[in-house]
Amino acid sequence: MTVSELIRKMIACSKGNLHDIAHFMKVYAYAKTIGECEHLDENTQLMLEVAAVLHDIACPLCREKYGNTEGKYQEQEGAVLAADFLKDTDFSEELIERVSYLVGHHHTLTQIEGMDYQILIEADYLVNADESHYHRDNIRNMYEKVFRTKTGRALLWEIYGLEKAL
Repeated sequence: MTVSELIRKMIACSKGNLHDIAHFMKVYAYAKTIGECEHLDENTQLMLEVAAVLHDIACPLCREKYGNTEGKYQEQEGAVLAADFLKDTDFSEELIERVSYLVGHHHTLTQIEGMDYQILIEADYLVNADESHYHRDNIRNMYEKVFRTKTGRALLWEIYGLEKAL
């Protein structure tokens, strides 16, 4: 299965929820961009892109089960859903396990291990900062404490005009 085929499958599973579709597509675009600019190896890039597409797979279930999409619920439910979603694909077991791990940790900002994890955090934040209208102090804090890639830091700085707050 290609990433494009995975995207089509994920869009179909989103049942017309335009916000969810737009969100994962934006996260995917940022993740792909950051990963390519950071020169990830082909396998890590693929894991990152698949995780970016599936990172919020639990949102519909969380809305139904918990009445919200809080990060802790997304992580709790998402890993199993991602593994199930990928089980009948030709993706390797290694990829499925890593993507499930990333989906199950994409709101955990501590003990980030691996460039795929780091970039997924950065890409999701870039989109969430816009969609949730994060305050400039929050954005600056993430820039200083969480963002580690040269590309992610540059994008955060440029998109949110952090130089204006100096």
